[in-house]
Amino acid sequence: MVEDLHPILKNMIPLVEGIANTFGKNCEVVLHDVRNPDNSIVTIANGHVTNRVVGGPMSEYGLADLRKGSFDKNRVNYLKKTKDGRILKSTSMYIKDEQDKLIGFLCINLDISEFTVMRNIINEFTFINDEMNFVSAEGNGTEDTINDVLARIVDKVLESMGKPVAFLSKEEKVHIVQLLEGQGVFLVKGAIDYVAKVLCVSRYTIYNEGTCSYRAILPSSEAGQYDLYLRYDTLSAGNNADS
Repeated sequence: MVEDLHPILKNMIPLVEGIANTFGKNCEVVLHDVRNPDNSIVTIANGHVTNRVVGGPMSEYGLADLRKGSFDKNRVNYLKKTKDGRILKSTSMYIKDEQDKLIGFLCINLDISEFTVMRNIINEFTFINDEMNFVSAEGNGTEDTINDVLARIVDKVLESMGKPVAFLSKEEKVHIVQLLEGQGVFLVKGAIDYVAKVLCVSRYTIYNEGTCSYRAILPSSEAGQYDLYLRYDTLSAGNNADS
């Protein structure tokens, strides 16, 4: 069979072993002569991957390529499966003669089953629940104070808005307050004053626009002031509606 092989295919035989030896035992490399699909395999390295030998037939993938009849672009990194379920990362390269006529296939089948299992283990081990992600990142290696943590969280939320504070609407500032509340920012002493200063609003605006019970976390000396503020705010809103 090798004796009547096209010279181009004959010259490619050493490449088969070279590629297989480079990528190891899980890398099958096959050289096909397309003249006879029934026994097209001219040479094969690591044939245990698909249990094929020299003189074997072309696979269903090769036959499909022949039926397609278009060989302008090689098929690279496509998925195949063996009969016993192993996963192959495959590439089929079309070999042509001087007249641009197809004469053979050089096929690489890399068994990535073990890598797929490993990937699944790594994905499971490194899985993070996106719904529980914290907005802030850890510090720079120095010891953090609670104010450092507070500043990082606020900065990250502001960055997510995509514009300077001066250009934020009231609704956007309300949204920021709600995001910060979800991060637990207002459990930090002094956070309400800090956020109010950053957003250029009053601290009572923070109290009023948040969704948590801010009165529960206020010092007793301020809780009464907050109640008075809310009553004043409600009366002002009613008077404005009457006018």
